Amino acid sequence: MTTEAIAILDFGSQYTQLIVRGVREARVYCELVPWDAPHERVERFNPRGFILSGGPASVYDEEAPTLPDYVLASGLPVLGICYGMQLLAHALGGRVAPAGEREYGPAELSVLALSSPLFANLPFSMKVWMSHGDRVEEFPPGFAALASTANSPIAALGDEARQLYGLQFHPEVVHTPHGGEIIRNFLYHVCGLKGTWTPASFVEEAVARIREQVGEGRVICALSGGVDSTVTATLMGRAVNDRLTCVFVDHGLLRQGEVERNLERFRRLGLNVVFVNARKRFLERLRGVIDPEEKRRIIGEEFVRVFEEEAAKLGHFDFLAQGTLYPDVIESAATASGAARIKTHHNVAGLPADMRFQLIEPLRYLFKDEVRQVGLELGLPEEVVYRQPFPGPALAIRIVGEVTEEKLEMLRAADAIVTGEIERAGLGREVWQYFAVLTPVRSVGVMGDGRTYETTVAVRAVTSRDGMTADWARLPHDLLARIGGRIVNEVPGVNRVVYDVTSKPPATIEWE
Repeated sequence: MTTEAIAILDFGSQYTQLIVRGVREARVYCELVPWDAPHERVERFNPRGFILSGGPASVYDEEAPTLPDYVLASGLPVLGICYGMQLLAHALGGRVAPAGEREYGPAELSVLALSSPLFANLPFSMKVWMSHGDRVEEFPPGFAALASTANSPIAALGDEARQLYGLQFHPEVVHTPHGGEIIRNFLYHVCGLKGTWTPASFVEEAVARIREQVGEGRVICALSGGVDSTVTATLMGRAVNDRLTCVFVDHGLLRQGEVERNLERFRRLGLNVVFVNARKRFLERLRGVIDPEEKRRIIGEEFVRVFEEEAAKLGHFDFLAQGTLYPDVIESAATASGAARIKTHHNVAGLPADMRFQLIEPLRYLFKDEVRQVGLELGLPEEVVYRQPFPGPALAIRIVGEVTEEKLEMLRAADAIVTGEIERAGLGREVWQYFAVLTPVRSVGVMGDGRTYETTVAVRAVTSRDGMTADWARLPHDLLARIGGRIVNEVPGVNRVVYDVTSKPPATIEWE
């Protein structure tokens, strides 16, 4: 494992993922850990410092999350943010109380200790983003104020000797323009890190970890053709060579022409791939299923059963490799920190408990843009690296309701129009994800001077950086007009097209 790592303890803030992004952007590896995770979970990656996130609780509440003993016992630098700052002060003997006036939104910060490494090379006054109802009223022993705002006399505090710091504001959000610099100051000037976590270093470490985990075992890899699974397969191949066999399953839920394109791409990449046509069995399992969570569970289970059967034909395999990413893990988790399970990703919480393979997931703690950087480092072509994200359950979760062959054909045709038009407009790299959704909504229309009562297709296009948050893409009106006109004219059974203008949150990117 990398020698440069930071542990971020999650106390339930809506901004916690942004702290992870800020640290990763400084080229320092970090992991997000529930505040009540066992010490062993943190020891595993040997952190050089801790960041305590914000959270909705008040430290003086009876059931409020507490500061784990190992944090202060470690003697490592600590940065507490909002609730994390209050928790740090409370644990060390300071006093936290409700603020006379709540502070939500922008504030002007005045730095009181320009010599502090936390504010090195930053202006005396700067804009910050506040979001709190409590504040520190009395310092713990050894602490002093480092910055203030009109409403928070102690907007930042620190014990320079013990390298313990707290910020009442949120440096991780874009509304704090110098926030990234503050985070980097903590990493570089306080923790003494150098920012050595790069795609090249990740590849070297990942290959070493895979070799250690696999030993002389054999690996079967789930290969879908997307960047995640392709990078996974390439990493596995570099680590174990001919002890890797990739399996590409056609579950009947792929997009138009995707099977043929993928098989040709795998051939060009030199991957050892076994092709399995499992369309019939997947559609049979999905017959009559409407609930999206049940769809995901069925697809996850069926995938593993296919791999087990193929492995039995090909010989003994010890490991199943797959391209799980950090957002998949986070969204599938239901943690003690108060985070809710958003949806079950088929490759995380959707896997069957009696699976006989040991799971190996080399990308489990990476975001999508980081995976793309690793793909380029591995020499993969840009057509693979920048392929738009496509969910493992595929078109099954873009059909709202029961999945049938007839609906799949309608959706494939509509989706091909959406993707083709956006890419022809030169927006394929600018838009994070773009696709069609087949809704169960039917509406009245007029076609050929006659009345129709047919299906509605929704078009979804979003901009994002890592899929954790997203905004709807402001596609040109003439492009939307071409897409809508072509779908209605070229896809039988569709007489209405709508455009989804909902961001994530409150919606998710996929409809199911």
